[in-house]
Amino acid sequence: MKPRLFALIGSLILAMTAATSNAQTTDSENTLYLDLDHGRVVIELLPEVAPNHVSRVKELAREGFYDDIVFHRVLDGFMAQSGDPTGTGGGGSDKPDLKAEFSDTPFVRGTIGAARTNNPHSANSQFFIVFQPASHLNGQYTVWGKVVDGMEFVDKIARGEPPAVPDRILKMQIAADAK
Repeated sequence: MKPRLFALIGSLILAMTAATSNAQTTDSENTLYLDLDHGRVVIELLPEVAPNHVSRVKELAREGFYDDIVFHRVLDGFMAQSGDPTGTGGGGSDKPDLKAEFSDTPFVRGTIGAARTNNPHSANSQFFIVFQPASHLNGQYTVWGKVVDGMEFVDKIARGEPPAVPDRILKMQIAADAK
């Protein structure tokens, strides 16, 4: 009897985990596809955490702003940064900078934050994806998304500041708009 009970409980836990995982990516309006040479990265946008930053990323993605932009700063064991059309780390979109939307959402592996200067209200189009937990960023940078699938492709992005041969975003699009 006990083995059957444990098997039943295990099956229920697996079913609940799968349902939760699917629920995270079923909101196609708040799911972002980041296509790299290595494969597709699926990002869950967090409008409840950073509504203005999510709105900006969606706006820029829909304009095709991120397509063909390089990862200009990729630090091993820390993060990969992109979103600058000049590829230098000093550029951004032509839209106004955003006010910080700091939260208690922690920077764990796969968290996506808004890059900025020393001014907390200077985020624009640049973003970074952390390779591992980075608690020193908690509450200091706006979190607007998290990788829910394809982190192994992020791990393959060429390292460097800048990388000798930088990886590019092939296409970044909202899942609701994907064809």
